[in-house]
Amino acid sequence: MQSYLFIGGGKDGLNILALDDRESMRLPVGVTDSEVYIRDSLSVGDASIFIFRHESLTSEQVLSRMVEHYRACCVNRPGGHS
Repeated sequence: MQSYLFIGGGKDGLNILALDDRESMRLPVGVTDSEVYIRDSLSVGDASIFIFRHESLTSEQVLSRMVEHYRACCVNRPGGHS
């Protein structure tokens, strides 16, 4: 098992253990509901990582969320710039 980043939905930003061959996961939300996350890859050149994205998000929305999170981290760290 490996830890994967979950993007979107109620598990947004969490690292959760999952089996390496899972293509999707249904995770509980509250007592009676659940959400579906789909395994996807992010790559730059020949390097890539796998993430699980909420089924309601497009690839473009996932990238946008990641860039906005990165910007917020940079601005909020000591000496960060806007």
